Amino acid sequence: MAIQWFPGHMHKARKEMAAVLPRVDVILEVLDARIPYSSENPMLAELRGNKPCLRVLTKADLADPQLTDDWLIALRCSASDKTSADGSSRTVPDTPKHSNDAIAIRTDQPDSISQILPRLSILVPRQANRVKPRVVLVMGIPNVGKSTLINHLIGRNIAKTGNEPAITKRQQPVAFGEGWVLRDTPGVLWPKVENPASGFRLAASGAIRDTAMDSGEVAAALLDHLRIVYPDFLRTRFSDELPLNESVETLEAIGRQRGCLGGGGLVDFDKAGRLLLQEFRSGKLGRITLETPAMRDKESIAVDEARVALTAKREARRTAGKKRRQQQKRK
Repeated sequence: MAIQWFPGHMHKARKEMAAVLPRVDVILEVLDARIPYSSENPMLAELRGNKPCLRVLTKADLADPQLTDDWLIALRCSASDKTSADGSSRTVPDTPKHSNDAIAIRTDQPDSISQILPRLSILVPRQANRVKPRVVLVMGIPNVGKSTLINHLIGRNIAKTGNEPAITKRQQPVAFGEGWVLRDTPGVLWPKVENPASGFRLAASGAIRDTAMDSGEVAAALLDHLRIVYPDFLRTRFSDELPLNESVETLEAIGRQRGCLGGGGLVDFDKAGRLLLQEFRSGKLGRITLETPAMRDKESIAVDEARVALTAKREARRTAGKKRRQQQKRK
């Protein structure tokens, strides 16, 4: 699914983050535990460079607990692997292993959130002769739970929250803990999502506005995964007789069962899709994760290969065009 939802405030936010980063001590990058790979913005990875980084997997109460553990291991092991803004991977050899960490939290469990500040303090120990507070910059894509996390960290509602993406529009510095200043930033996507599977997952999670996508198409793509990996969840939620051979057929059966009908008694696939997406986002289907570290590795290779092929194709077109122009000049 091609996603090109990059409102003007996101471009502005990117420039503001780049400007403030020299004064930042540590990055707190918020990822969606259901899609840790797809919710990691390669543009932000390029911006942060070698800054110490704590990756926080939010919405862990909605994600598959075993896969969340797998992801934490994978993220800690690949902490020094950076991704350029164009999507290509690069290894930063001078990044210390201890300068990156990952943690999963549940907003309904305060104890998990209370672990964040001690981990930040390990990444950036307080220096005895330092007067200025340490600065942590919170980064992440839209609707990943940054504002909710910040409100829990601060202990009061200072960041506007909501179920729609792009609620936060500007950076907000605020003091917290002992000797810390936290800067919130707007949720930022990147101009082009090269991995089609990531596009569907971002749409399914609610990272882009529903008006920017076809709900039926996104729900069918979601079912491509759920039918194979979580068939019991689907049948428990909808029906023991739910057909699972093909996604469109499954979505049609769900729509008919839930009364998502249009003219002539036909299923309204957009309405059925929105219903299924809401069931997934709310956790009513069960604790579900849409990608694994192995899927990340495989899809990253496919994206790299597609990028190389596209570059070669463009170069061939330029060469052919240059050759034609030279032949025309000779005539």
